[in-house]
Amino acid sequence: MLRLELRKSHSLDCGRWFCHRLPGIQPYQRAGDSFQAMIYQQHLDGINRSCQGRRKGIGAATVQQYFEGQLRRRARQDHPRQCPQILGIDEHFFTRKKGYATVFCDLKNHRIYDVTLGRSGAALESYFLALEGKQLFRVVCMDPAAVHRSIVRKHFPKAVIVADCFHVIRLINRHFLACWREMDPAGSKHRELISLMRRHRHNLKSEQNLRLLAYLAGRPALDVIYRFKQRLCYLLLKKHKTRRECQKLIPRFLRAVAELRQSGLTHLIALGDTLTWSDEIARVWRFTRANGITEGFHNKMATITRQVFGFRNFENYSHRVQVLCSQMVLGLSFAPVVGDQPSDGLVAGGGFEPPTFGL
Repeated sequence: MLRLELRKSHSLDCGRWFCHRLPGIQPYQRAGDSFQAMIYQQHLDGINRSCQGRRKGIGAATVQQYFEGQLRRRARQDHPRQCPQILGIDEHFFTRKKGYATVFCDLKNHRIYDVTLGRSGAALESYFLALEGKQLFRVVCMDPAAVHRSIVRKHFPKAVIVADCFHVIRLINRHFLACWREMDPAGSKHRELISLMRRHRHNLKSEQNLRLLAYLAGRPALDVIYRFKQRLCYLLLKKHKTRRECQKLIPRFLRAVAELRQSGLTHLIALGDTLTWSDEIARVWRFTRANGITEGFHNKMATITRQVFGFRNFENYSHRVQVLCSQMVLGLSFAPVVGDQPSDGLVAGGGFEPPTFGL
């Protein structure tokens, strides 16, 4: 134990007595910052509270207190409250009891900006009303969800909405597979055919392409729909286009949406109605940012949850996600859990240019 004696100072202006703060020692703390930082890092590496408390001669509750204090401090230091210019919005499952959480990702700096409970407009209303600096948002990347779209238009009127290309392609595949199930119920249950139907044409090997063409040869109606789906996906996969190039692509996209609405098939008509987000989807050709960064953070958030055997405290989960899902610790490796009692706080190439098809 280190005992320090300090002189008290007296202010002649206000008459108050005070002691000068020593570097590395916070007020009303029985341990220095270096010791608490060591406890934080060891707890983060997987040593649980009871085992760490026995090794250091402190209680398990003290270990949790030091860990949460360091976690909150790092969350404040690494994540300033200034709103990012390019924001990604997506939902993420938290628990059965509390439901889903909405994730806000800073796509420019590759880090999680914030996580809040709820995904409906009513659940997020109070959060957006208390959010400061909303006028700083310039671009919002999101999946084609009407709830998120209405929220962004209401609270971020100056922001430009960009549809996430990954979700749009997945939506097209979902409606196409549903239409395929109606046309050929037996063939749509074949695992190999399902895999071939989902892929882009440039991802198929030569023998896989031959098997798929042999299957479609006996089903001309399905062959027409499949080729239309491939052309539409290739149209939406185009990136880094200039304004003049986008003007040439817009009529092709609008013509494809009109053909979907006039197809006479239920699922394709529903797809055509969904693709009425023409402005948001067309911006994919110009804007390079996508919500793939947010989807990657979802995998890391799931890893964090599995490492601690689930969360009950959402505030603890939010702080941990903000700290661990930052740019500085993206390569962080998790060590196996050491100890006897698991608890809620355990954690201690070149590109390919696809061929162009005319619509």
